Amino acid sequence: MSEVVVKKYVVRLEADERTRLEALIGKGKHPAATILKARILLKADISDAGEAWSDSHIVKALDTSLATVHRVRRCLVEEGLDAALARKPRARPSIPRIFDGEKEARLITLACSKPPAGHAKWSLRLLEQKVVELGIVTKASDNTIGRTLKKTSSNRI
Repeated sequence: MSEVVVKKYVVRLEADERTRLEALIGKGKHPAATILKARILLKADISDAGEAWSDSHIVKALDTSLATVHRVRRCLVEEGLDAALARKPRARPSIPRIFDGEKEARLITLACSKPPAGHAKWSLRLLEQKVVELGIVTKASDNTIGRTLKKTSSNRI
């Protein structure tokens, strides 16, 4: 069964690139996704030292998807070996931070202050209600309050 397809993104590795990928796979100290990408590139390589496997053969052998093989090929050709192996960083965090430096400081000050009448100490729920009441933030969960205080080593609750 031969597959004749004209590929837009042709993988042609230099000897030093092949050596680097083989070493990466051999060490086993890298994330699984990085090792998978290295294996894809080695199998897709059409240079004299390469195996020149078809995409469908790579998909079956490495138990991955056709989209992954295409994405790794494209990234290698357009951006280079390092970019093809690395994970793409997020452009921005998915959820913006509720507490910036000033708001965090106000939360810590509140947590270190005397608790309301009838309470021996501040609870996360009390702090959650008070930061909204004081207008420090528009809304916050007790979980967020706890994480923020823990992150700043101010967990006096």
